[in-house]
Amino acid sequence: MDSERIQRAVTELLLAIGENPARPGLARTPERVAEAYAEFFGGLSEDPLDLLTDAVPVGSDGPGEAVVVRDISFRSICEHHLLPFLGVAHIAYLPSDRIVGLGRLPRVVDTLASRPQLQERLTEEIANTLERGLGARGVLVVLDAVHGCVSARGSRQEAASTLTLASRGELSDPVRRAEIITLIGRGAHPSHA
Repeated sequence: MDSERIQRAVTELLLAIGENPARPGLARTPERVAEAYAEFFGGLSEDPLDLLTDAVPVGSDGPGEAVVVRDISFRSICEHHLLPFLGVAHIAYLPSDRIVGLGRLPRVVDTLASRPQLQERLTEEIANTLERGLGARGVLVVLDAVHGCVSARGSRQEAASTLTLASRGELSDPVRRAEIITLIGRGAHPSHA
């Protein structure tokens, strides 16, 4: 990422809106924005499939029914207005012959969310990564997010959230998908309440 170029662009943006980029409150803003952008868009230089290379064979008892991880917090930047959208991801997969450490699933979400994104595409990319990287028999991804471009500008719908869903393989079947959605809908773990 070209930090100096970002800083020059932010300085130009401040000038374009009629601000003085040298005033005390703004003097370090270009540097701060460059640091934030390095974090917001760090996923551009990462391949989420690399996070799944250490998947291990399932045990002798078979692959099990489903692996479900709920309430994975994420943040991304909408590519249309460069404003944040914040939400939770719920992920389920039906193992085939390999499983992955549970901590890898939030990292996949974070890597893909750390790019200029659209929620619809992010949902599909997470599902595709899990299907391809794990050879899963089925995948279900549900994202629920609040968008800065909806809550802070235009219609200013502060309470509106957007729900997107992507399913693959066996979890594309309406009955199987409904089972997993029911598990997801049971709410947060008591220790999180």
